[in-house]
Amino acid sequence: MASTSGTKRPLQPLPLARLGLGKDPKNEDYNILPFDQSAVMELPEIKVAVEAVCKREDLPSIQGVVQKDIFDWLSCIFGFQKGNKANQREHLILLLANIYTRETDRRPRGQGTNQATVMAEGTTRARAIEKLKDEFFSNYELWCKYMHLSSHIWNNVRYAEEKQPQLHLIYVALYLLIWGEASNIRFMPECICYIFHKMANEAHQVLAGRDTNRKLADPDSFLSDVITPIYQILSQEAEKNKGGKASHSLWSNYDDLNECFWSERCSSELRKQKEGMSLPAANEVAFFSSKILAIAMIIVAWTQSGSSFHNNEDVLRRVLSIFITYAILSFLRAILEIILSIHAWRCSELTQPLCCLLKLVVASIWVVVLLVGYSTSVKNPTGLMKFLNHWAGDSHNQSLYYYLVVLYLIPDVLAIILFSLPPLREKMELSNWPIINIIMWWAQPKLYVGRGMHVGTFSLLKYAIFWILVLSVKLAFSYYVEILPLVRPTKAIMKIHVEDYQLHKFIPNVKHNMGVIIAIWAPIVLVYFMDVQIWYTIFSTLLGGVLGAFRHLGEIRTIGMLQSRFESMPSEFVCCFVQPSGSGRDTKRKRASIDPKDMAKFSRMWNEFIDSMRMEDLISKRDRDLLLSPFPSSDDSMVPLPLFLLASKIPAALNMVKEFKGKDNAEKAKIIRGDKYTLSAILDCYYTLMQIKDCLLEDEDDRKIVGEIYDAVAERSKNKISWKNFNMSGMPLLAVSLEKLLKILMDNRGNNAFKDQITIALLDIMECVIHDVIDKSTPRGNEIHNQVSQKYYEKQRFKKINTSDIKSKFWIEKVNRLHLLLTVKESATDVPLNSEARRRITFFANSLFMNMRSAPEVSNMRSFSVLTPHYKEEVLYSDEELRKENEDGVSILFYLQTIYPDEWTNFQQRMNCNPGKEDIREWVSHRGQTLSRSVRGMMYYKKALELQCSMELTANSNDEDRTRGQVLPDLKFTYVVSCQIYGTLKRSNDSRQKDILNLMLMYPSLRVAYIDEVDEPVKDKTERKTLKVYYSVLLKGDTINKCEREIYRIKLPGPPTKIGEGKPENQNHAIVFTRGEALQTIDMNQDNYFEEAFKMRNVLEEFQHSHGSLKPTILGLREHVFTGSISSLAWFMSNQETSFVTIGQRFLASPLRVRFHYGHPDIFDRIFHITRGGISKASKTINLSEDIFAGFNSTLRGGHVTHHDYIQVGKGRDVGMNQISLFEAKVANGNGEQTLSRDVYRLGCRFDFFRMLSFYCTTVGFYFNSMVTVLIVYLFLYGRLYMVLSGLEREILEDPSIKQNKALEAALVTQSFIQMGMLLVLPMLMEIGLEKGFRTALGDFIIMQLQLSSIFFTFQLGTKAHYFGGTILHGGSKYRATGRGFVVLHAKFADNYRLYSRSHFVKALELGLLLVIYEVYGKSYRNSSIYLFITFSMWFLVGSWLFAPFLFNPSGFEWAKTVDDWTDWKRWMGIHGGVGIQPEKSWESWWDEEQEHLRNTSRRGRVLEIILALRFFIYQYGIVYHLDIAHHSRSLLVYELSWCAVLIILIVPKMVSVRRLRMFHMDLQLSLRMLKGLLFLFLLAIIVVLFKLCGLTLSDIFASVLAFMPTGWAFILLAQACRPLLQKLIWEPVKELARAYDFIMGLVIFTPIAILSWLPWVSEFQMRILFNQAFSRGLHISMILAGKKERASSN
Repeated sequence: MASTSGTKRPLQPLPLARLGLGKDPKNEDYNILPFDQSAVMELPEIKVAVEAVCKREDLPSIQGVVQKDIFDWLSCIFGFQKGNKANQREHLILLLANIYTRETDRRPRGQGTNQATVMAEGTTRARAIEKLKDEFFSNYELWCKYMHLSSHIWNNVRYAEEKQPQLHLIYVALYLLIWGEASNIRFMPECICYIFHKMANEAHQVLAGRDTNRKLADPDSFLSDVITPIYQILSQEAEKNKGGKASHSLWSNYDDLNECFWSERCSSELRKQKEGMSLPAANEVAFFSSKILAIAMIIVAWTQSGSSFHNNEDVLRRVLSIFITYAILSFLRAILEIILSIHAWRCSELTQPLCCLLKLVVASIWVVVLLVGYSTSVKNPTGLMKFLNHWAGDSHNQSLYYYLVVLYLIPDVLAIILFSLPPLREKMELSNWPIINIIMWWAQPKLYVGRGMHVGTFSLLKYAIFWILVLSVKLAFSYYVEILPLVRPTKAIMKIHVEDYQLHKFIPNVKHNMGVIIAIWAPIVLVYFMDVQIWYTIFSTLLGGVLGAFRHLGEIRTIGMLQSRFESMPSEFVCCFVQPSGSGRDTKRKRASIDPKDMAKFSRMWNEFIDSMRMEDLISKRDRDLLLSPFPSSDDSMVPLPLFLLASKIPAALNMVKEFKGKDNAEKAKIIRGDKYTLSAILDCYYTLMQIKDCLLEDEDDRKIVGEIYDAVAERSKNKISWKNFNMSGMPLLAVSLEKLLKILMDNRGNNAFKDQITIALLDIMECVIHDVIDKSTPRGNEIHNQVSQKYYEKQRFKKINTSDIKSKFWIEKVNRLHLLLTVKESATDVPLNSEARRRITFFANSLFMNMRSAPEVSNMRSFSVLTPHYKEEVLYSDEELRKENEDGVSILFYLQTIYPDEWTNFQQRMNCNPGKEDIREWVSHRGQTLSRSVRGMMYYKKALELQCSMELTANSNDEDRTRGQVLPDLKFTYVVSCQIYGTLKRSNDSRQKDILNLMLMYPSLRVAYIDEVDEPVKDKTERKTLKVYYSVLLKGDTINKCEREIYRIKLPGPPTKIGEGKPENQNHAIVFTRGEALQTIDMNQDNYFEEAFKMRNVLEEFQHSHGSLKPTILGLREHVFTGSISSLAWFMSNQETSFVTIGQRFLASPLRVRFHYGHPDIFDRIFHITRGGISKASKTINLSEDIFAGFNSTLRGGHVTHHDYIQVGKGRDVGMNQISLFEAKVANGNGEQTLSRDVYRLGCRFDFFRMLSFYCTTVGFYFNSMVTVLIVYLFLYGRLYMVLSGLEREILEDPSIKQNKALEAALVTQSFIQMGMLLVLPMLMEIGLEKGFRTALGDFIIMQLQLSSIFFTFQLGTKAHYFGGTILHGGSKYRATGRGFVVLHAKFADNYRLYSRSHFVKALELGLLLVIYEVYGKSYRNSSIYLFITFSMWFLVGSWLFAPFLFNPSGFEWAKTVDDWTDWKRWMGIHGGVGIQPEKSWESWWDEEQEHLRNTSRRGRVLEIILALRFFIYQYGIVYHLDIAHHSRSLLVYELSWCAVLIILIVPKMVSVRRLRMFHMDLQLSLRMLKGLLFLFLLAIIVVLFKLCGLTLSDIFASVLAFMPTGWAFILLAQACRPLLQKLIWEPVKELARAYDFIMGLVIFTPIAILSWLPWVSEFQMRILFNQAFSRGLHISMILAGKKERASSN
C-alpha cells in the first residue's frame, strides 16, 4: 500500500551510509565502487552522484519497506532483481559522476560566497542530469513523436522546477533497470521503448498519488511478467529457424518482432513481418540508370556507324526513346515490388499495398502515354509504332513527345532539387505534417528508421563530384572501348548468310544470326555493369592516397626520418597529450630547441613505451638502454637525448680526428659542429663525465684540479665547447683511458682493490690530458698546462675515492650511458633491430604530427569500456601443447623459437637464461592469437591512464590529488571479457578456467562475465523436479584468497544464446556489466600497444566534435595485422587486410560517408547504441556478419561513422590456405545474407543516388561483381562453344569486314583485371607506398608476383563467387570456424579435395574442358594476339583453381607425403557412409553433406539448379555432329544415336559391377565371369565394326569422351536436385556414378602433383614461395618442416 507524502519522514541517514552493504567498513564484493569508507567514495563527483541517487524526500514510500535510494523505490514498485539493481546503481552513479566532472570543468571559475558555490554546484548537477536524460531518451522521444504519443518524460505536479532533475534521474534509473534485465529483448530497442512507456506511466501514477493501492512487487516479477513472455515468443520463432536452414519468410527474427512496436497498434499483439527475400532495391536504381545509359550509347553508336546518318534531330529522337525504357523499367519495378511484398500485406497497414498498387497503375499509364507520344514523332511509322499512332488519330507532332518527357521528368527534377538541399530533405522526412506525410508516403514507405540520414551540403558535394568523375570516365570507356567498336561488326554479322550450319537446326530459317549476337554481346553487357567496380577502385585508391598524404601519413616511416624530427616530438607530444582540450593543432608551438619541461614529460611516456617493448621481448636490454630518454634534471645545462640518436657519433668523431691529422683544430671543430647530434653527443659526454667526477672525488684539491680543466673547456655561452687550447689529435687516447675507467666502474666489486683500480685509471686520464690533450703551443694552453701540472704533481692524487653511491640507479645509468656513448659504433638507423619495434616507434612518432585531437585531463575524459567475447578459444597454451610434436616432429615452441629468434633471445636474456614453465607459456601465448595476449594488450589502457594521472600531478599536489590519481583509472576504464562457458569449464575442471582465473588475479581490474546454468528445484511441486535456470554473472579476481569473487548475478528468462548467433548473444549478455560513455569492441585475435593506449583520451574527444554536420556515433580505428611475417599467404592477407582497414575505410568515411562497422576495434557511443539495439545484430543466419549490421543500424538511426588513422590496434589473421578460404567463405556467406536483409534494402532506398553507389560498390556490390566476373568467363566460353561448334565463328572471322576487328577481345581485358586480383593489389600498392615509400611498394609488388600472389587472389575470387552465389541461390549460410593456431602443417590431399571440390575443382575442370574444345575445333582459322591473352587469363584461372591449394600447401610436393596422401585419399573414397560416420572419414558421408543446401532450398532454388545443370548437355549436342562417323550429317538421328551410346555406357558397367555380382550365389560366380568376358568381346567386336565399316576414328573416341563426360555429370546434378523423387528408385546407381566421377577428378588433379613431387627441386622451389619472408630473415624453414632440431646444450 503506497501512502502519500503527507506523513512526517524520519531523519535521513547519509547517502553513503544508506548504500552500505553491511557493518564491515571494508566491502569486498564490489565492482568499481565499494560503497564503504574507501578513498574513491570521497571524490566530489562520486559524492554528488551518490547524493543524487539517494535523494528520495519527495518519493511516496511503500509501507513496511525502507528504500535506500531511487533504485530500491523502483524495485519495490516493479520487482527488479537485486543483482540488476546493484549493477545499474553503480552504472548510473559512474555515468553521472563522469558527466558532472566535465560540466564542472566548464563552469566559470572565480571567487564567490559559499551560497553561490552551492547554487553553482546544484546548477551543474542539474545540467549533468539533463544531459544524461537527453542522451538516454533521444530515441524514446523520437519514437513517441513517430507514434504520435505524448512522452512520459514530463513534469510531475509534485515536483517544482528546481526538483525536476530528480524526476529525470528516476526515469533514467527506470530505463536502466528495464534494459539491464531485458536479456535478448535488448536487441529490440522499440520494444524496450514500449515497455518503458508503459512503466513510466505507472511510475507517474504513483508519483502523482493516484495509485494508492500499489502492492510491494516480488523481486523477480518484472522478469517473469514482462520479459519472459516476450522471450518465449522469440524462442518459439527461433525454433522455426531449424538451425538456420529454414527460409527467412517462415519465421520472425528480432527485427521482425521489433518493428511491430513501430505501429500505433503495437499494444494489441506481436505481428509477423517477414524478412525480404529479394536482392535489395539498392541495386535497382543503379541497374535502371546504367541500363538506360547503355541503351542510349548503343543508339548513338548504332546510328553513327551507319552510312545514311544525316539528321541530328532523328538521333535526338531516338536517344530520347530511353525515357520509354525508363518508364517500362519503372513498371517492371512496380510489379516486382508487389510480387516480393504481397505475402507481407496481410500484416501491413492498408496504406502500403495501396501505395504499391497506385504506383503500378501510374507506371502503366506512363508507359502507354509515352509510347503513343513517341509514335506521333515518327515519320512513316510501321509495325507497333503505326498501331500506336492510330490511337493518336494518325497525327504527326514532333514536339508532343518532348512535352510528355518534360512532364514525366518533373518528379525527378524535384528529387534532384531535394538532393541538393539535404536539410530540407531531412526536415521533410522527420515531419508529421499531413501533406508532407502524403508526399513522403508516395516517395518511399513510412518507416521509423532510415529518416534524416542526409549529410551536410559540403559532404554531399564531395562524394557527388567523385562519382560524377568516376561515371564520366566509366561511360566514356564503355562507349569508345566496349560499345562503339562492336556496332559495325554486329551489323555485318546480322547480314551474313551462313550456308554451312554444322548443327541440327531445331528452328529452321532463322535470320540475323541472333545466337551469335547474344554470344558476343552478353559478356560485354556484364562487363558494362561490372566495370564500375574497377573504376571505383582506381579512383578511390588514388584519392585515398592523396587524403592520407594530407593527413600526414608516412611522413616518418624510418628511424632515419625519426632522427631528423626528434627535436620536434616533445613539443608535439605536450600539445597532444598534456595540454587541456582547446583549439587543437593551432596551439602547437614551434621551437628551435627542445624545452626541458617538455622533454621531461615526453621522456616519462617514451621510457614507459620502451620498457613495454622490452617486457614484450621485442628489444634487448642493450636496445632498451639505447632507446631510453634520460630525464633532464634542473641543474643540467643541456637536454640529453636518447642514445640511439647519438649512436656512433663519438667513435665517428674520433675516427675523423685520426684521419685529418694535418688539419688544425678549427677545421675539425667546424666539421663536428656541422652535425647537431655529434655535438650533442660530445656535450652529453662532457656533462655526464662531470657528474661522475663529482660523485667519485672526495678530496677538494682533486676536484679543483679537474675543475680547472672543465672551466677551460667550457665557454661562457651555454652548450658550447672551446677547442682553441686543446689538441684534438689526443682525444682518441683520452677515449681509450675513459673506456678503461668505465669498465672498472661497471665491474663494481666495491673493495679496496677496486678503489685502487679507479685511482690508477684516473691518473692515466690526467696524464693523457696533461701531455696529449692540452695544446701547449697557444699562450692560454701553455698557461693551463703549467697551472694544472704544478698542482697535479704537488702530491699523489685521487687517493680518496667515494664508492658509497656507486650502486645507486642514478650512478649505474650514468656510467652505462657514458660507456655506450663511447663504444657504440652501429648507426642510429640500425636501432632497434626488431622490425616490429621499429614499426611501432615510427608509427607513434608519425602520429604526433597527424591531425589528432588534444587530450583533456584524465578527470574530464570520457569514460569507456572494452568488451571481448570468448568462447572456446585458447587462453594460454599449455606446456603439453607447446612441446607436443606434430607428424613432422615440430612443436609449437620450436616453431616460434625459429620464427622469432631475436625475441626468444631477448626473452632468455630477460629471464636470466632460466625461464620457468609459466614464463615460457606466456611467451608463446603472447605470439599467438590467444585471450591472454588480448587481455595484456587491453590492460595497457589502465597502465596508460595511471601514467597520465601521475603526469598531471605537480609539486603543489596534495594527498587528495594523489589519491584521486590512483582511483581515476578504475573510474574511467573497465574491461569485461565475456567468457560464455566459464561455468562449464569450471565444472569440467578445464585448464582454460584456471588460466582465465590467473588472468583475473594478474589484472585486478579485469572482469569476467559468463552464463551460469543452474539446476533449481521447481516451486510448488511435490515431486523433486529441477528446472534449468540461467544467470548472467560477473566475476573478479580475489588476489588474497586466489580465487574468483562473484559481484553480480542476474537471472535470465532462458538460455540467451539459443535464439540468435552465438557471438552477438555472448556480447549482449555481458554488455550490462560494461561502464562508461564509450565502448570498444575487441575480438579474441587482437592486441594492443602501450603507446596506442596512450592516445585513447584523444580519440574519445572525437565524439565531442562534428565531422561535417553530424557528431560521430562510431569511431573507426585502423588495424595492424601482426601475422604477416609467418608465410607468404599470411603476408598476402596482411597486405590485403591492411589496405582495407586503412586506405579503404579512410575513403569510405570521407568523402563517401558510407563507412560502417566492419568488426573490431571500433569505438561505439555506448549510450547511443544501447538505446538503439546494441553493438551488433543477432538474428540467426541473416546476421551472420553481425558486426556490419551495427554500422547499418547506426546509420539508419541517424548515426555517423568516422575513421581515424592516428591510432591503431593489433590484429591477427588466418595464415594457412584452408583457414583463409574458410574465412573468405564465411564473409561471402555473410554478404550473401546481407543482400536479403532489410538493412541493406532500406539503406539502398534511403541513400541518395551517389551515396547509394558508394554503398553498393563497397559492400554487397564487391561480392556481386566478383560473382559476375566468373559469370563473364562462363558466358564468353559457352558463347564461343556455340559459335565454334555451329561453324558460325569460322564464317564470321573469315568475313573481310570483321576479320580485323578486335573490339570484343579488348573489352574483355577488363574482366581479366578483376580476375587476377588487381582490384586488391592497387589499394595495397598505394597504402604501402604512402606509409613505406613507393620504392618499397614496387619491390613488394614484384616479390608478391614472384610468390605467385596472382594465383592466390584468383583462387580467392572463386571462393567469393561460389559462396556468395550459393547463398543467393539456396541460403543456408553458417558460421565457419577457421581456427587461430599456427598453421604450417601439411594438409592432406583428401582434406583439400573435400574443401575445394565443388567450389573450385569442378568449375575449373568445366572451364578447362570448354577451353580445350574451343582450341581443338577453332584452331585452324583463328589468329589474334589479344585474344590469346584473354585465353591465357582463362587458362590461368583454371590452373589457379585446380592447383593453388597444393601450391600453397607446406610439403605439398614432397614425395613421401604425396604417397601418404594418395593412400589416405583412396581409403577415404572407399569407405561407405552411414549414421555417425563423419565426412572426414567417408566419401559417402561427405557427398551427402555437400547436398545439404539442396535439401533445405526453396522450390525456386531447386528449379534454378535444374536449369543450370542443363548446360552440360550442350557438349554432347555440339560434338557428335563433328565426329567423323557422322559423315557431316545434320540429322536429328545422329543426336538420338548418341543418347543410345550414353545409355549403354551408363548401364553396362552397372550390370557387371562387383557389388551386383555379390548378390548372386557363389555357385553362379563362374557363369557370371564368363558372361562378363563375352560382353567385353561383344563390345570390342562392335567397336571394330564401327572402325572398319562406319568410319569411326581414334579422334572420335577422344571427342566422345569430351562429349559424354559432361552428360554424365549433368545426370548427377539433376538427380541431386530431384533427390526427393529419386531417393527410393535409382539413388544407389547415382551415388556410384558420382563416386566414379570424383575418383576421376581426383586422379586428374593428383597426377600432376605426383609428377612434380618426383622432382626434388620442385619442393625446394615451393618452400621458397611459401616462406620467402622467413628466408629473407635468415630462418631455415626446411628445418622446421623436416623437424630437424638442433638442441643446444644449454636447453
